[in-house]
Parts: sequence; C-alpha cells; structure tokens
Amino acid sequence: MFTNYFYNLAKKKLFPLNRSITGSGINETLKIIKKEFPKLKIHSVKSGTQVFDWKIPPEWNIKSAYVIDKFGKKIIDFKENNLHVVGYSTPINRILTKKKLFEKIHSIPKEPNAIPYITSYYKKYWGFCLAHKKKREFLNKYKDEDKFKVVINSTLNKKGKLTYGELLIKGKSKQEILISTYICHPSMANNELSGPIVSMSLIKYFLKFKSLNKSLRFIFIPETIGSITFLSKQLNYLKENLIGGYNLSCIGDDRQYSCMFSKYENTLSDLALVESFKKLKIKFKTYSFLKRGSDERQYNSPGIDLPIASIFRTKYGEYPEYHTSLDDFRLVTKSGIYGGFKVAKNAIKILINKIIPINKILCEPQMGKRGLYSNLSTKNLNIFSRRLMNFLQYADGKNDIFQISKLIKLNNREVLKIYKILKKEKLVQ
Repeated sequence: MFTNYFYNLAKKKLFPLNRSITGSGINETLKIIKKEFPKLKIHSVKSGTQVFDWKIPPEWNIKSAYVIDKFGKKIIDFKENNLHVVGYSTPINRILTKKKLFEKIHSIPKEPNAIPYITSYYKKYWGFCLAHKKKREFLNKYKDEDKFKVVINSTLNKKGKLTYGELLIKGKSKQEILISTYICHPSMANNELSGPIVSMSLIKYFLKFKSLNKSLRFIFIPETIGSITFLSKQLNYLKENLIGGYNLSCIGDDRQYSCMFSKYENTLSDLALVESFKKLKIKFKTYSFLKRGSDERQYNSPGIDLPIASIFRTKYGEYPEYHTSLDDFRLVTKSGIYGGFKVAKNAIKILINKIIPINKILCEPQMGKRGLYSNLSTKNLNIFSRRLMNFLQYADGKNDIFQISKLIKLNNREVLKIYKILKKEKLVQ
C-alpha cells in the first residue's frame, strides 16, 4: 500500500529535516518529493518580493545552536532536537547571566515533557525552547550569578528565496481541483508531515488513471506566505478554472475525523466532502470557519474566494501534542494516514465526476435563432423554453447537475437532457 510507503519515507527522511518557511530544510524536502515525482516543478521567489500585502522574508538557515554552562557542558543543543531553537532566530554569540538567558527560554508549564514549537518569522528575535521539566531542573541547578555561553549560528539572507512545489495531473477539462498542503514545520508529524504523506499518496493513486475528467493540481508550500505567494501568481487562472479543492493538515492520527467547510459552507468542495464521509459511513466533526488557522484563511479571503475546504483527522489546536515535540510518529499512524487518504480520495473522485455546467454567454442568449424559443412573443412562455432558461441561470460554475435539478425543481434525467441540448448548442461548457 503506497500510504505505508510514503509514511515510512516521511518518518525516515523528512522528519529529521529542519524545515522553516524558507531555507535548506524546505529545499531538501522538495528534492525528496521530486525524486518520487519527477514532474514536480520547484518554483523560487526572491526574498523581498511583494506578494499582496506581504513580502517574502530573508532566507533563514541554521548550522548549529547551543548553550554551554560554567562546567563546559552543553545544556541545550539544536543538534539533539531542532525545536530547541526559536524558528528564524537571529545569530548570537555572547556570554549571558542566568537571568538574561532564561528570559529567552520558552516552555509550556501545562506540558512539562514537551518542547514547544515557537517561531518569529517577521520580527528579529532569538530564543531557545525546552521541556518545562528540564527548564525547572536548570533553574534549580544554577545560581543567579552563573554565566552561560550562548551561540546561534544562523543566517538571514536578504538575497535568498522562498521555494514551493507544484504538480499538475492534466485531465480532459481545464476545470481543476486544487490540493494544498504545507512543508514548513520541523519535527512534527501530524501538524506537518501527515498532509504531505496524504498528498503524495493521492498523486500516486490518481496517476494510475489514463484519463481524468478534470485536472488535479497539487502544491507543497510553506504555510501562509506560501499560499499567499502562490495565489499572487495564479489567482486569475484559478478563478477561471478552479471548481473545488482541499487543504490537507493534521490528517494522520487515529482519534477522529473532522473538517472545516469553505467560508459560506455552500461550495462543491463542501458537498463532495460530506458525500465522501457518508459513502465511507464515517462520523465526522465540523469546525466553524471562525476557528480557521491554516491556509483555508487565504483561499477563502475576500477577493480570493476560492472553493477550498479543509480535511483533518484531529484539527490543529485541538489535541494536546499540537505544536510540540510530542507530535511525532507515535501520534501519526499508518491506519490514521490511510483513513485521511480515503476521505480525501473519495471527495476528489466525487468532484472529478461531477458535471458542472458553465454558461458561456453573457446575459440571456438569443434562443430564437437556435430554434429553442418561440419567435412570437406570447403571454405564456413555452414551458420547455422556460426550463432551458432556468437551467442557464444556475449554470454559473457553482452548481453541479444534481444541485441544478433541485434549484429548478426537475428530476435528474430531465436536467441531464437539458444539459446535453445546451451543450450541443455551445451555450454551456
């Protein structure tokens, strides 16, 4: 089973990499994915590039980071766990007192055995992260006057770049389905690698088909800045061709199934996702869009308004290991990954097979010249002509055949007949 293959790949090769929103970790991650899928395109965008209201930050890389106590012992070492350093920490090489140092050490009192995941992408800062149990131990061990050597060997390159990966599986139609996941969190399995594992499994699955009714576009991006960058380059094309899609995050544990619909909960993606859960006889929890926190924020933003929903097992922020070192491959399981894969796969297949008519004419078409409307204006409009016009009103790319049948109060067979007539006359595509 290829979900198991990609699970093992992520556990062995991807999990140890120190990923961030830019830098060597994300570049190496994309190279590993490209080795599996040579058609993956890796895009680069220069640091400092304006993308809507944001700018691509300097490229961050880190070689080493540690704290040495008065006995010459390393008490914190980035090489032991890359969560020990605040992401995007600026370089430092100084001698600090206990008080000054511990002001820069982050922990979670309620999770004493967990190293927290902390970042400071857009404001210069440096810091370390420790399990609270270990932090308390150090606080008790050292005196206030003790000194520590603090080193963070990092770089922030203003001439660097942001990279992301994109793979297109072309279908018969220009209509597209977008699958988005992110690759910017280090040493976390559910909040990070479960999405890429499921995405790679989906690519492998759909590549088996010789022909798909619609195209599938997969992107592997750094969260937030990656989706904003992608949208700044592709928005017009997506608005014209995208009929649905999903953001995949936290989709690998065994605890529950859940999702977040698009902003108004009325898109084809939302409907297909519900159909997928029902088909698989899976009970699921829905979260309000007011509790958004991943890239669904960007895809549903005003002016963007793309029909993207999110699929989770246990949603980000809803499990105790979230954003800590406890989010590892004991939490993410092969069966958990396979469950997330099944839901996403079926939702995508439902979207692929939906007939989604799009009216090709602005305002009402001239039906008389096509023999579809009486040339004499009468009090009572021909019933068949009225049905054709009703169909065209709802053929706006937002409804499939089944929805249109409900909206115009006709059965599916009659609506399919109307669709074929209008398609033959080149009034819909």
